[in-house]
Amino acid sequence: MRRTRLHGVCCGTEIPVPGMSVDPGHDQLGLFAVADAPVVDAAPVSPALAAVAAALPAGFRLGTSSWAFPGWAGQVWSREYPERLLARHGLAAYAAHPLLRTVSIDRSYYAPLTASQYAQYAAQVPDSFRFVVKAPAALTAPQRPSSAGGGSNPGFLDSELAHRALVTPAQAGLASHLGLVLLQFPPLAAPWIEDIAGFAARLERFLASLPPAFPRAVELRNPELLHPAVFAALGNTGTLYCYTVHPRAPSIDEQHARVPAELTARGPLVVRWNLRPGERYASAKARFAPFTHLQAEDRHNRPAIVSLCRRAVAAARPAYIIANNKAEGCAPATLFRLAEEIVAAR
Repeated sequence: MRRTRLHGVCCGTEIPVPGMSVDPGHDQLGLFAVADAPVVDAAPVSPALAAVAAALPAGFRLGTSSWAFPGWAGQVWSREYPERLLARHGLAAYAAHPLLRTVSIDRSYYAPLTASQYAQYAAQVPDSFRFVVKAPAALTAPQRPSSAGGGSNPGFLDSELAHRALVTPAQAGLASHLGLVLLQFPPLAAPWIEDIAGFAARLERFLASLPPAFPRAVELRNPELLHPAVFAALGNTGTLYCYTVHPRAPSIDEQHARVPAELTARGPLVVRWNLRPGERYASAKARFAPFTHLQAEDRHNRPAIVSLCRRAVAAARPAYIIANNKAEGCAPATLFRLAEEIVAAR
């Protein structure tokens, strides 16, 4: 059994963004300075799973959306730990698993993080580990949340805000551990869909303002946005397309059929396995919690994702595959089976 110890340190101050607030259900950062932090032990890895991990290329990264889930005991943790303890001290044990080579920092979607907060994460993982960072909703949501009074969001696709609240702190804090920044656009309202060319032009200007070497991918949930003008905006700015499993998005197969081959053949394969069609996050959480095991296999999207992954491995392409607990009931179990299916044909 591998034993992992973390020492918490104080968080930096978050950059305020008008109208956006931290999701109280996310506690990825709540780290406190303590003399002797509690220990989170990693679960032992079976020889079979270790062999699967060894068969995947080093740049093929599987990971979960966040990590603070007590139900992963026996798969990621040696035993069941409290959620708050895992949020503060579980990352090193998570990163000790040979198949979990990345993780999505989801908390950054609700409020930007500082360079010191990102650096705290980077200090807890091995050199080979990479993070997927969700860009703040303040950059990707056209409307302010109703809790903030609604109305247009002044930060939407704002280049200055992106550099101040995302690019600079993520690069400074994560350094070589920064794998990918994900710009997740929520389902857009009719005015944006009715002027796709206008949206694509604004998106391209925004993406072009980011540093060329700043790794990023765009996730879209409106089927109408799988459009040549939008794909051109991604291709012209060196931005990756993120395949997504989400009730509002087309199936993985349909996305693959619509996205130009030249866009998906370069750079890493990026997939976010979120929530199957017909589900809602709240009902899926109630159905699957506490996320202890694979409970409802996605027999439609799973084969399509396996196919994408096998093609990427055959082409020696790296990958970022992020799974959510709400996809099939337990994100690590989803990824472990996915890895087995990827290497089965090798």
